[in-house]
Amino acid sequence: MFQLQHFLYLGALLFSVGLIIIITKRNAIMVLLGIELMLNASNLNLVAFNQINPATIDGQFFSLFVIIVAVCEAAVGLALVLRVYHEHKTSVPDELHELKE
Repeated sequence: MFQLQHFLYLGALLFSVGLIIIITKRNAIMVLLGIELMLNASNLNLVAFNQINPATIDGQFFSLFVIIVAVCEAAVGLALVLRVYHEHKTSVPDELHELKE
């Protein structure tokens, strides 16, 4: 069976890839995908740490809460990206220089 270290290494790798995506990509949708990848890495770590004491399911409850927050973040973020694209014809956040009411 897999040890805790393997899951933590995989979580660290996923978190690092998500951070690299956020830093390097200019497209707003790719930034949202990087954030989702980072949240999934934290879910993996929560469930992995829950295996230390399998009698409790606290890590799984926290993971479920993070998934719910990620769904809400994705819905609101995608709605914002679509609205900005409709108004300014770009999805690159660096090209937006003005805010309108």
